[in-house]
Amino acid sequence: MQKIKISTAQFENRNGDKDYNLSVIDTLAKKAADEGAQVVAFHECSITGYTFARHLNKEQMLDLAEIIPEGPSIIRLQEIAAKHNITILAGLFEKEKDDSLYKAYLCVDKTGLIAKHRKLHPFINPHLNPGNAYTVFEIHGWKCGILICYDNNIIENVRATVLLGADIIFMPHVTMCTPSTRPGAGFVDPELWYNRENDPTSLRLEFDGMKGRDWLMKWLPSRAYDNAIFAVFSNPIGMDDDQLKNGCSMILDPFGDILAECRSFDDSIVTATISPEKLTQAGGHRYRKARRPDLYGGILGQDHESELNVVWLAGK
Repeated sequence: MQKIKISTAQFENRNGDKDYNLSVIDTLAKKAADEGAQVVAFHECSITGYTFARHLNKEQMLDLAEIIPEGPSIIRLQEIAAKHNITILAGLFEKEKDDSLYKAYLCVDKTGLIAKHRKLHPFINPHLNPGNAYTVFEIHGWKCGILICYDNNIIENVRATVLLGADIIFMPHVTMCTPSTRPGAGFVDPELWYNRENDPTSLRLEFDGMKGRDWLMKWLPSRAYDNAIFAVFSNPIGMDDDQLKNGCSMILDPFGDILAECRSFDDSIVTATISPEKLTQAGGHRYRKARRPDLYGGILGQDHESELNVVWLAGK
């Protein structure tokens, strides 16, 4: 494998405004390409918007969702990829001809659809069905995987994707700055966002504290370190419906170190060079080789009924 340059993006999407969101994707894809990136990744439901979907009934969800790959947003995304000669990953709600609904994340280039992942643990709308497969595909000779937001919180999903061959996992999110049972969690006051030019310090303290980045740093580096992978994390900045999100889109290497991170309040991208030698230099590579599935294969595979409990959503 040769070195590859990847960008991760953050931007403030608009609810249901696909034309606007795709225009921002177009602008940021050009910026990534101008920096020499071969790939650019956007956040979960970056095409459609995300959190507002908790208010939608099934008919409204069907109106918002698109059939893949013939939906107009997918065709537009491919056109953007071709215009800038860059591979793009972005998300939207998907429907099938039988009206079943999914949360999807796509990889496209100038040739068309390369890969599609359906979120394994969706929760934002009760009409969404869970995906039932891991996703591993190839970009420029690199084996890649996709896990969407909550998918990454179940550590078995990351390990399974790696065991299927992924060296890079794209991790699109809409996360942080929501209440939970953990100490320090909570919403960030939208007024801090609207006053960010006059008082950036108060907003940054909230974004970087336990409501935001400090929590992210408890688990995201460990996913990269334990599995010896490159992790490409994407997250929106600004208002997502009535919730404020803090960006922090970043790329981590197999040592769990941050190679690049978005640190502004603006729609932006950062770019990092991904080097193959780190995949085997990192400790996680040795740890994977030392596994003893004879000890725990039956334990990990025992019957279990999945229970998805999102604390902040339960109170809505």
